[in-house]
Amino acid sequence: MLLKLDLGDARPLHEQVAGAIRRAVAEGECVPGDKLPPARELSRALGVNTNTVLRGLRALRDEGVLEFRRGRGITVATDAGTRAELVDRVRQLIADAARSGYSRNDLVDLIRGMS
Repeated sequence: MLLKLDLGDARPLHEQVAGAIRRAVAEGECVPGDKLPPARELSRALGVNTNTVLRGLRALRDEGVLEFRRGRGITVATDAGTRAELVDRVRQLIADAARSGYSRNDLVDLIRGMS
């Protein structure tokens, strides 16, 4: 898995780490069941602090993209590809809505009105 961060990006580094892994999963570079390298190894490869990588990994765990298993490390969750793709699309929708002057609450109300 080859991850790169854009130091010119305004987003916090932990969000960039999570986004890079999310993209790798969505594009099939990492498939369900794949084991990720240890956080220390990822942090060295990316040139960022280990805690930054851990924060990004925890966010992906909370989204259901990654599974943390004591003694087995971090693996890509079973339904991670679908979930990662959906999370990316939702993030893009939120950004598009913000550019159009809609708040998150406006967006939620719009979605609720469709069901």
